[in-house]
Amino acid sequence: MSAAYPLVRNFSACSTRAGVRTSPSRSGSSPSSRSSRLIRSFTVVFYIALFLLPALARAQADPDALYRDRADFAKAQQAADIWSARLAANPRDFESAWKLARAEYWLGTQGPPGQRRAALERGTDAGRRASMIDPSRPEGFFWMAANMGALAVSYGLRQGIKYRGAIKDALETVLRIDPAFQQGSADRALGRWYYRVPGLFGGSKKQSEEHLRKSLTYNPNNTASHYFLAETLFDMNRDAEAREELQKVIDAPIDPDWAAEDRDFKQRAQQLLMRK
Repeated sequence: MSAAYPLVRNFSACSTRAGVRTSPSRSGSSPSSRSSRLIRSFTVVFYIALFLLPALARAQADPDALYRDRADFAKAQQAADIWSARLAANPRDFESAWKLARAEYWLGTQGPPGQRRAALERGTDAGRRASMIDPSRPEGFFWMAANMGALAVSYGLRQGIKYRGAIKDALETVLRIDPAFQQGSADRALGRWYYRVPGLFGGSKKQSEEHLRKSLTYNPNNTASHYFLAETLFDMNRDAEAREELQKVIDAPIDPDWAAEDRDFKQRAQQLLMRK
């Protein structure tokens, strides 16, 4: 027969053990109790460091500075995460909404291929939200259209036809609000719209050229406009003019605000010029 408590040899020993069992200390501060409390305290601190400090670091980081260094995709993603968190905390945060749409466009066109479609869909949603928060501003409409346009180009004619009306409407809205927005970005994007969309659905190489040349009146050195104009001119069998446009891309100074994009278009221009 086993005992519930170890047997003792005499009454004194038994009394001592009973006392320890029923009242181990006056204040609960025996060595083992102190150790337990210390362990619990360290555990709490550990989990705070593990979960809260990274979140605090993200909250304190400057997403605009991170986005300026967007050629590093990890920084572009971190900027997007910060704007996404801010928008979740305040659904009326216009700045976070449109900047999130812009960041997702970059990740959706330049980031890891397997993650691009999801980024563009998030960017479309963020741009739409920005356009609803403040419909008097062009940013939401433009970046919503940009993300939809990238989806249309990347995922086939069916996707392109699905978005063509919404893209055009958004870009024409930007033109009504501010034609000079981002160095004529709406005209630039509309020039691309008319180039990409089949003639049966409203596309036109002539109108593509007109919009692209209009965009260049806001910034004659814009690499995107010159590159897109070159592609339009090649399709119109005006190869000599197209090659001149590609050379303008290569010779254009790099805009500090758009350095990543400028470098990309310069590389693409060199490659296309070698093929043509």
